[in-house]
Amino acid sequence: MKPVTFLKNVNREMKKVSWPRGQELTRYTITVIVTVAFITIFFAVIDLGITQILNLLFE
Repeated sequence: MKPVTFLKNVNREMKKVSWPRGQELTRYTITVIVTVAFITIFFAVIDLGITQILNLLFE
């Protein structure tokens, strides 16, 4: 496929995409940030717990 043809096809397909509206995009962004924060805190707590257990066993 030629590059020009490819770019025309990409442009045609991008016009078919339904992009989220402002409020919807804000809601999705908040959901992602909250999820990432929760997972970060979860793994930090697990890491601290494992560290404490290992310190008790090997010190």
